[in-house]
Amino acid sequence: MTVTEIDSNQFRKMVKAASMSLNNNADFINSLNVFPVPDGDTGTNMNLSLASGQKYVANTDSKSVGDLAAALAKGLLMGARGNSGVILSQIFRGFSKSVENKKTLAASDINDALVEATKTAYSSVMKPTEGTILTVIHGAAERSREIYETTDDVAALMDEVSNAADNALAKTTELLPVLKQVGVVDSGGQGLAFVLRAFADSLNGREISTESNEPDNEEMNEMIDAQHHQSVQGQIDPADIKYGYCTQIMVRIGKGKEVDRKFEYQPFYDYLAQLGDSLLVVNDEEIVKVHVHTEHPGKVLAWGQQFGDLANVKVDNMRLQQEDIMEADQPHPNHDQPKAIQRPNDTAVIAVASGSGIAKLFKSLGVTDIISGGQTMNPSTQDIVDAINQSGAKRAIILPNNGNIFLAAEQAAKVVDIPVVIVHSKTVPQGMTAMLEYDPNAKLADLQSAMDESVSYVQTGEVTQAVRDTELDNVHIKKDQYMGIVDGKISVTSSNMIDAATQMVKTMLDEDSEAVTILYGDGADEREAQRLKDNIIKMDDDLEIEIHAGGQPVYPFLVSVE
Repeated sequence: MTVTEIDSNQFRKMVKAASMSLNNNADFINSLNVFPVPDGDTGTNMNLSLASGQKYVANTDSKSVGDLAAALAKGLLMGARGNSGVILSQIFRGFSKSVENKKTLAASDINDALVEATKTAYSSVMKPTEGTILTVIHGAAERSREIYETTDDVAALMDEVSNAADNALAKTTELLPVLKQVGVVDSGGQGLAFVLRAFADSLNGREISTESNEPDNEEMNEMIDAQHHQSVQGQIDPADIKYGYCTQIMVRIGKGKEVDRKFEYQPFYDYLAQLGDSLLVVNDEEIVKVHVHTEHPGKVLAWGQQFGDLANVKVDNMRLQQEDIMEADQPHPNHDQPKAIQRPNDTAVIAVASGSGIAKLFKSLGVTDIISGGQTMNPSTQDIVDAINQSGAKRAIILPNNGNIFLAAEQAAKVVDIPVVIVHSKTVPQGMTAMLEYDPNAKLADLQSAMDESVSYVQTGEVTQAVRDTELDNVHIKKDQYMGIVDGKISVTSSNMIDAATQMVKTMLDEDSEAVTILYGDGADEREAQRLKDNIIKMDDDLEIEIHAGGQPVYPFLVSVE
């Protein structure tokens, strides 16, 4: 079947086919986890993200592919969940940018769009890592570059692109050590490969199956996903601050007396990337906003002035802030008592959490708003935007409590009208510890620094049951065994829940340990939590141990050690 151009009707069919494919294969992609935990992970995130994009396309009354691509990118961004969903949104942001003035797409347009999609995806990540979804889009774009001038058949071109994506996906096994260890592929890349295959099938008139394309059980048990281990944030180690000045500027593009350069995103970004880390550059047609940690704030200001005048400038010495924080860092005397909510016209503190008990604990620590979600359901960018906008506050702090929510939170912070900072809490216990540093009268930058610092002092242990057999880091895991996971790494396994929890806590304790908090959820009760406490006291009777009903799904026990 020869197709020489993609019109608006065909593009709608392609997006619908891709959304259907991710929906059909979400459970399979979810099964590709490093840890055999029943999380709603990459498959769910990509499925819901693309479903949001498809909805925006369906609601756009236009016969221009450029308009529909813009709607897809917007919907993906607003519905983006987890790192994989956000990166997928950036892929189609680049695609949309390339075709924004196109009514239909020829083979050359598809090539240009894939090249731009790759550039945008890589530039959206501070430290791009191969062996992920980035490798797959890069492989697809490279194949398009090789052949697009030899054919005007976009259906044939997309078949080649899809095959190249599959080949790149297979190579992810060798590119990430955790994937190579067990000989498997990346799940974010697998999700993108499903999208591109659906595009190809739609263009070639092949029926989109309503069945999952998952392999047999033996293959599935071997596959894992390292996407959520990828660090895409630039973070500061409070004990060893490499770049000492938090520098923020807003440039009014083309305005002012010192302008001598035309703004182009990539050269602008690349220069700043050489000056430090934690770099964020966001722009539209009129302004560009910059946040970077650097040793040379003057160079950042001078660079920005070449493109326009500086509307806002803020430079903080983080080393001095750190010294102040260390001097003032004392336990809060009454942190177990509920605090008055400081939300209206002031600060919204928004935490992501699952479980009524955990939500209640967060509220008692000063959190003003709860977004339901976490391990089993990552909230979307839109969910976070809605929580911020509905808070009625002048500024906001987000506690993601899950590393896979960081990117969605960062995207939400870009599109709201009030200042927002993200505390990099990867677990519920980290979020709770961060709240002990919360002072509604402090500056946002100071709050973020103090709360991020406190997170580094917390170990988190999670007990859950394996949903399949696997082997990781020389640990043999059988289906239905209980696993103790410490800060993202499986430390113990046992057929007995209390034994697994006890042995897990044992690996977490050292001579500096002072306090242990036990949150019991689905699959455990207060009596079993007390048994765990008794076992911990036998190890060290000087520890301060608290038990709370968390009500969290998936994990019978969440345990923190400080």
